[in-house]
Amino acid sequence: FKALCTANLSTPPIADGSDYFETKIWTGNGSSTKLTTNFSPDFVWLKSRASAFSHYLGDIVRGNTKLLRTNSTAAEITSTTGITSFDSDGVTLGSGSETNANNDSMVAWIWDGGSSTVSNYNGSITSSVRANASAGFSIVTYTGSSGAQTIGHGLNAAPSLIIVKSRSNTGEWPVYTSATGAGNKLYLNQTAASAGSSNWNSTAPTSSVFSVGNSVETNTNTHTYVAYCFAPVAGYSAFG
Repeated sequence: FKALCTANLSTPPIADGSDYFETKIWTGNGSSTKLTTNFSPDFVWLKSRASAFSHYLGDIVRGNTKLLRTNSTAAEITSTTGITSFDSDGVTLGSGSETNANNDSMVAWIWDGGSSTVSNYNGSITSSVRANASAGFSIVTYTGSSGAQTIGHGLNAAPSLIIVKSRSNTGEWPVYTSATGAGNKLYLNQTAASAGSSNWNSTAPTSSVFSVGNSVETNTNTHTYVAYCFAPVAGYSAFG
């Protein structure tokens, strides 16, 4: 037998989760705030805890001024007062109420999405991907095409959670999870139960691509989309 101590445990893939993900809580000042992290952030989800402002999602692939709201079907808009910059050691916020409301208690969930954005040719649609395979997270943007298609995600492991939103048009927030399967969808912006869907072309994701059907929510010709993909990493994240 071995003693129960860290010296006798296997080394986890991620020893400190805050090297890849952090939650930040602060009081907004309605001016400018820097949220400092242990890594260079790539995806930020913000919400006022005190006021009925929308959820605010920004990422480095779409650009810091591009805003999506998870409680809305609206297309992407431009905001110069929300996330003003992604920095090497954090993210800087402007005066916007949704991101830095004066005297409001605020929360931000912040992810490390990797070091560079590259073109991914693994799928039938070429995607732009910023991936952190070690932490099981990637940001994917793509332009829809006619018919069922596949899209590279850059994780080298099958995603267990995929959240998609049309950037160019109004539409729901369809969600794929391994728990409900590729023949079903959930909506991030609704209270509806899981329902049958062609969004994922009834095809589970692989280690290189995820599939989309001929659906306005995930794949319509010329519409632009963003997908946030998560794969499980032992000792760090799990989905089920």
